[in-house]
Amino acid sequence: MGRVTERRRVIRVRGGAVSSRADTLVAEEPLEIRLNGKSLAVTMRTPGDDFALAAGFLVSEGVLAGADDVQNIVYCAGATVDGSNTYNVVDVRTAPGVSLPDFTLERNVYTTSSCGLCGKASLDAVRTTARWPMADTPPVRVTPEFLSGLPDRLRAAQRVFERTGGLHAAALFAEDGELLDVREDVGRHNAVDKLIGRALREGRLPLSRAILLVSGRASFELAQKAVMAGIPVLAAVSAPSSLAVELAAETGLTLVGFLRGPDMNVYAGEERIALPSPAHPG
Repeated sequence: MGRVTERRRVIRVRGGAVSSRADTLVAEEPLEIRLNGKSLAVTMRTPGDDFALAAGFLVSEGVLAGADDVQNIVYCAGATVDGSNTYNVVDVRTAPGVSLPDFTLERNVYTTSSCGLCGKASLDAVRTTARWPMADTPPVRVTPEFLSGLPDRLRAAQRVFERTGGLHAAALFAEDGELLDVREDVGRHNAVDKLIGRALREGRLPLSRAILLVSGRASFELAQKAVMAGIPVLAAVSAPSSLAVELAAETGLTLVGFLRGPDMNVYAGEERIALPSPAHPG
């Protein structure tokens, strides 16, 4: 629990010179998520904020919507043959009366640290399970200048990345620019789940006034997580996938990609961004 980094001896070659030294690596270990005692998913993650990760994952699955939906979250003792606790198995117990979607209970999935729930969901599934439609959220409007300053602020807040160079990050910002939260993980979808899970446990869902920034690409899974948490704006420093753009257009999510300095591409939901009139329409 809390094994964020590890030290390993490496051979360094620099300018033809060879040396031996200790290197700091980001930790990556499996986390099994159980729902009411039943194994649901295994994800490769950086240990830490595991309860938030599990809770955020279940928000994305349409199981949880508020702190009252959770009875408790515990590490499972006896997770190994010898009965020891590895802190790599988490069980989320839902409160009485919380309805559990059939599609969630009928599948057991392995999720990698890079792709989330690859090939799992359809656009229809997200549309039918989203609890906070974008059309119902209060209007959020930001400027390109506001967005352009966010990546540097995210990078400055990545404490473990500076030591390892091997972590993705996700951050939530308020409309006034306040950094609400930032999480790091070997998997970008895990970092987002940790943000959403922490918000759920603190009673802050839906995140209808927040901007989500991710350090890599914007996959379908990340767009899905934003929609399921009621986040109106998702920005990424790299490219979105075609399915992420389609989901954003279908649900009303504002999706920004290739956010690098003053440059960016707005793929959907441009009404939330105060854009100047284009010099050459089309």
